[in-house]
Amino acid sequence: MVGARGWHRIGPDPAIANWAAAARPVAEAVLRDSAEPWRCGGTWFVGVDALPNGPDGAMGGAGFPWQAVGLAPEPLHPAQLSVMRPGYPQPSEAETPAAFAFRRDRDAAHLDGLLADAAKRRRIAEPHRWILGMALNETDPEAAPLVVWEGSHRILQAALAKALAPHPPARWAEVDITDAYTAARRQCFETCRRVAVPSRPGQAVLMHRHLLHGVAPWAAGAKAPPEGRIIAYFRPLMPDVASWLMPE
Repeated sequence: MVGARGWHRIGPDPAIANWAAAARPVAEAVLRDSAEPWRCGGTWFVGVDALPNGPDGAMGGAGFPWQAVGLAPEPLHPAQLSVMRPGYPQPSEAETPAAFAFRRDRDAAHLDGLLADAAKRRRIAEPHRWILGMALNETDPEAAPLVVWEGSHRILQAALAKALAPHPPARWAEVDITDAYTAARRQCFETCRRVAVPSRPGQAVLMHRHLLHGVAPWAAGAKAPPEGRIIAYFRPLMPDVASWLMPE
């Protein structure tokens, strides 16, 4: 589905463009009315489950572009609205200096679905099936684009499979995989090609669930509408970690 690179750009396609056009004013209303604080010095709206689409993914009269993106229809959660503003990222009290430096210098690279506890130990809490992003507005390519490490999905899958192998599959969601993940992420930085993936309304980006990805800093002079750069992300869940861990 995404090949050896671990990601695939789709479009431009009219069905994707129609969906994005219907979703944009709804997303802008969410940004105006939401009480959710912006992070990173007011430059990042996380927007988890913020877009009020239904389980069929439709927005207004625009059906979800299943055929265009090459995916089988399934129930969807409300999309994340990932919104960046000029200056991203900025230091904040919520992050240590080391965490801010990682966000600035390493694009806050991460594997979706891993959640950390109070001690910063990670477990596979949300086994996503795939990750699909669709831009809702037009921006300069340098306006905090998505960043991916090509081929990293294979490195991360192999490392996590090895770390989980000694444990019964029924307990995999409880296993601390922090050390294996951190070492594999370091290997990805050293061996995988980092690629910026800007997108425009009418395009979609499909990512493998094991792909290392992040967000590049907003380049000086990059332009975007006043509301910032908006991308809607969908990540439907799989039934268990054992299904999630299977390679494709």
